[in-house]
Amino acid sequence: MIAISFTGTMKLFYTDQFTFPLPEGHTFPIEKYALLRKRITEAGIVEPEDIRVPDAATEEDILRVHDPAYVHRFVTGDMSSAEMRKIGFPWSQALVERTKRSCGATIQACFAALDEGIAANLAGGTHHAFPDKGEGYCIFNDVAIAARAVQAEKRVRRVVIIDCDVHQGNGTAAIFKEDSSVFNFSIHGEKNFPFHKEKSDLDVALKDGTGDAAYLDALERSLDQVLRPDRADLAIYIAGADPFLDDRFGRLSLSKDGLAERDCMVFHRCAERSIPVAITMGGGYSRKVSDTVEIHFQTVRIAVETGRSRVVP
Repeated sequence: MIAISFTGTMKLFYTDQFTFPLPEGHTFPIEKYALLRKRITEAGIVEPEDIRVPDAATEEDILRVHDPAYVHRFVTGDMSSAEMRKIGFPWSQALVERTKRSCGATIQACFAALDEGIAANLAGGTHHAFPDKGEGYCIFNDVAIAARAVQAEKRVRRVVIIDCDVHQGNGTAAIFKEDSSVFNFSIHGEKNFPFHKEKSDLDVALKDGTGDAAYLDALERSLDQVLRPDRADLAIYIAGADPFLDDRFGRLSLSKDGLAERDCMVFHRCAERSIPVAITMGGGYSRKVSDTVEIHFQTVRIAVETGRSRVVP
């Protein structure tokens, strides 16, 4: 295992200024990202200079994961209407830029976490993207791209993905299905999208209506298996807000307190084992966008507090 130390600082990478057009009434809550950064800035939980704009992921970064023909079609706007319908967004050059920047944010969060213990992309978690196709609001798989980037630089050998979005990370599971250097764990709704599940290294499928106690018990038992010392030099955590009880697409029943306990459990277990953590926000579709923003904010706040508590004088 790579020895790391928590420095007490935490870098946050944001891409909300790289917006893209959506039709009126679209279900994707793109406004949540700018609102999250505003909430973090107003709370003053990190220094202003630690909230940063990422570089875009390079073609080399993306092609470590994705099929060249698929990448070319997306970047040049040669996607079919059927492909874009499956993704769920209309194509635009602005969408291309945002996608590359969000992948870059997760890459830079991973490198920052390796240097300082913990870091976050204030978006990301596009775990439904496969090597040759996208779906479910996911085009390129930022988590897979970032894992390959840190491995390519030989900063780590083994990566663990802790996917707590309410939807199974089917794209990530497919990408790493024959790769023992990346362990993909997904805890998700059994009957929720995607309706055809891929096989992760560890899947925990929960029944509709699962609440705080059952969820946290399942997560705690899983993390003992996921975070074995021989398995993780870096953890990438998809901290979905969509297990929330009032999420339109969630079908689980976690409270905000339960989600906070989830975050505490993940961060503290990683910290106890000196495993650096890079965070992505994942999904969140609450009936009130303010609830999604508050859940994402508490994830970042708890991460900051965890990092500071682990600083050795």
